[in-house]
Amino acid sequence: QVQLVESGGGLVQTGVSLRLSCAASGLTFSNHVMGWFRQAPGKERVFVAAITWNSGITYYADSVKGRFTISRDNAKNTVYLQMNSLKPEDTAVYYCAAPPVWQATMLHSVKTYSYWGQGTQVTVSS
Repeated sequence: QVQLVESGGGLVQTGVSLRLSCAASGLTFSNHVMGWFRQAPGKERVFVAAITWNSGITYYADSVKGRFTISRDNAKNTVYLQMNSLKPEDTAVYYCAAPPVWQATMLHSVKTYSYWGQGTQVTVSS
């Protein structure tokens, strides 16, 4: 049974940093691209970032490029999202997700991902 468990969310002020973690189990972690999505109240879930199996390639939404960094530690089965210079518009529930093994296309699409965590709330106050 695949489990993705996010942690690290919270209530912060504009401009500060947070690091989210996602611990994976029940899958061969190093064989999966990993992604982060977010969903603000009343809005659709949208892509934030993705990272390939050996961290060779990373992808970012334009809205977070230069502020967020995705990374992974395959020895710990964990993917991270370092979020710097947070803004109120970053407020959302953040989800980590994994597509099927070796899937590395359409990574911006929610439909590509087979496995999802329960989400962690990030609230940025102005």
